[in-house]
Amino acid sequence: MNLIPFFKAEACGNDFLIIDSAHMGSDPAELSRRVCDRHLGIGADGVEFVMVEASGRIAARLFNADGSEAEISGNGTRCVAAWAVETRGGSEVRVLTGAGEKECMLLRRDESEFHFLVEMGRAEVLGPKSIEFQDSKIEGLAISTGNPHFVHVVGQFPPNWQSPASAISHHKAFPNGTNVEFVRVLSRNKIEFRIFERGAGETQSSGTGSCASAIAAIHSGKAVSPVEVLAPGGRQVVHWDGADELVLEGPARLLCRGEFLLS
Repeated sequence: MNLIPFFKAEACGNDFLIIDSAHMGSDPAELSRRVCDRHLGIGADGVEFVMVEASGRIAARLFNADGSEAEISGNGTRCVAAWAVETRGGSEVRVLTGAGEKECMLLRRDESEFHFLVEMGRAEVLGPKSIEFQDSKIEGLAISTGNPHFVHVVGQFPPNWQSPASAISHHKAFPNGTNVEFVRVLSRNKIEFRIFERGAGETQSSGTGSCASAIAAIHSGKAVSPVEVLAPGGRQVVHWDGADELVLEGPARLLCRGEFLLS
């Protein structure tokens, strides 16, 4: 019987399994689907396969719950940083993601709860985009934070927002799919959002989604940095002035560790 050790962590309700990349095997997509299954596996939004390089940097590959590989997760990156601090010590963690290296600085820790400031790199506002359906059209802003986002600003969240968000995420306008955020602006420094993640569906939060939502609000003139971003899973803070690198502040929590029995 093959045993796969894991840590499970969450950041604002966005949960991830952290597994040594030595256990990826020949089909990491299938392994990710198995371990992320909430009934037949451990349950998670995704898997961060990690490897400690000779320099001490952590190389991380992210697979979503559906087995698709993603460039980066802001929340997942903080979970990897929390795992690294717990298992290796220190207060600064460099994580190499599919969207480049991210520097994670530990601001404070209380037992299994960590709070990090993460340098997310440069974001790109790709411009307005209109998504047309058979009987409707939805306007939004296309943004890259290392992975793709479509942000739609609303006055109130529609009661069935998941349906149009899913349709946008899989629309032909996005051949590789996209993350979709519905955003409400609450004040000049506070917004809230809902997200439908590419490869995972509706989640409680998203780090890069928080960034994209704040950028859309700032770009439209409805908000100014720093922006407090609220999601069902918790609170994050985004710093962005349109020129300098994007900085994300938020929590991560180690939940448990164990072994998955791979028969």
